[in-house]
Amino acid sequence: MGDRINRRVFVQATAAGAVTMPWIARAAHAGASESIRIGVIGCGGRGTGAAVNALEANPATRIVAMADLFADRLESSRSQLRGREAYSERVDVPDSRAFAGFEAYDELLRLNEVDSVILATPPHFRPIHFEAAVSAGKHVFMEKPVAVDPVGVRRVIAAGDLADQKGLNVVSGTQRRHEACYLALMEQIESGRIGDVISAQCYWNQGGLWVHERKPEYSDMEWQCRNWLYFTWLSGDHICEQHIHNLDVMNWVMGGPPASCMGMGGRQVRTEPEYGNIFDHFAIEYEYPNGEHVQSMCRQIDGCSGKVEEVVHGTSGRSTSRSGQAFIEGERPWRFTGDNRNPYVAEHEDLYRAVLSGSRINEARRVAESTLTAIMGRMSTYTGETVTWEQAMESELDLSPPAYEFGTLPMRPVAVPGRTPLI
Repeated sequence: MGDRINRRVFVQATAAGAVTMPWIARAAHAGASESIRIGVIGCGGRGTGAAVNALEANPATRIVAMADLFADRLESSRSQLRGREAYSERVDVPDSRAFAGFEAYDELLRLNEVDSVILATPPHFRPIHFEAAVSAGKHVFMEKPVAVDPVGVRRVIAAGDLADQKGLNVVSGTQRRHEACYLALMEQIESGRIGDVISAQCYWNQGGLWVHERKPEYSDMEWQCRNWLYFTWLSGDHICEQHIHNLDVMNWVMGGPPASCMGMGGRQVRTEPEYGNIFDHFAIEYEYPNGEHVQSMCRQIDGCSGKVEEVVHGTSGRSTSRSGQAFIEGERPWRFTGDNRNPYVAEHEDLYRAVLSGSRINEARRVAESTLTAIMGRMSTYTGETVTWEQAMESELDLSPPAYEFGTLPMRPVAVPGRTPLI
C-alpha cells in the first residue's frame, strides 16, 4: 500500500440493482411506505454487527452506503451483509456508495440517500465523525466510547448540543441503558428498594482479546489502525473501550459523573510490541459528589478469574447486575424475570422508533460523560495522581496524530505512574 490511500475507493460489487427509497422527514411521523436509509461508517466486526442489529430492529431500515479506512474490510463487511438471506433485500450498497480511506466518512455523509448513520470506527475517530454527521443532518447511532481524550469529549458534547438544535436523534452503544433487566433494576433502586445508596463496585475482568500482527508492508499508521485495541490514541485503553459499560451503569446509579478518582494499574503480562502501549489491568476508586465511593476493576489477562458485573450497596439491600441478569438481596429481595430482549437490537429499536414517530432521544452528553469517567480513571492510573472531574473536563490532553496519512507514526511511550505528567 502506498503512503496515502485514495480519497475514494470503489469496491467491486458482488451483486447489483439499486433500489430507490423515499426520503424520510427526520422529525415527521412516518407512514408504512417510508424507509430509514442507513450508512455504516466503520466496517469491522462491531460495525457489521451493528448493521445487522439495525436491520433486525425495524423493517423500515435499509443499509445503503458503507465506508471504512480499509477497502478489504469494507468489502468483507458488505459481502457478509449481502450474504444474510433474511436481510439481503435490504442491503443495497453499490460501488457508488462504497468508500474507503481517511475521508471515506465525508464522502458517505454527503449522500442525500442517507438518513441515519452507524459510527463504529476505532474510538479516536468518533468526535470527528459525530461532528460531521450532525453537521450533515443525519441521525446517529455511535458505538462507545465516544472519545479517547478530554478534547474529544468536549467536541462530542458540543456536537450533541447541535444535534438538539437540529432535531436529530442520537443513541450510543452503551446497551445496558436499553436492556430490560437493567431498566427494571434501576426502577427498583430509584424506588428505594435497597434503601439509600452508599457504595458500589463494578468489574470487567476477562482474558485477552484479538491481536492483529504486523505485516512487512504495513506502515506504522496502518498497523496501529488495524491493531487499534492496543494503542491509547485509538482505543483509549481497555478501561475506556470496554469498562465504560460498567462505569456508565455506576453513573446511572449515582445520578451523574464522579467528583474525583484515584487509580493504579500497569502492564504486567502484555508487554510484547504487538500490545502497543496500553495497560492490562486497572483498579480505580471513584468518589461521587454525595460522598459515595465506587471501586472499579478491569483486567485483560489470560488465566485469571473473570467477573463482569455491577454491585450496588444500599442501607437495606444490595443489587447485582450483569448481562441478562439483575437481582436484589436484603430486606426486600427481588429478581428480574421478564423478557430481556437483545439489548444490541433494543438500542437500535429505540433510535428508529424515535426517528419514525417524531419523538426525540439524544444520549450524546450522557455517553460523553461516561467516556470521560473512564478517561479520568486512565489519567489517574497513568500518572499516579488523583484527578478531579474539573481537571479531566478542562484538560488539554489531545492524543491525535500529527497527520491522518499512511506513513511513519512513532508509538507514544508506555505510561509510568509517578513520571508521566498529568495534562
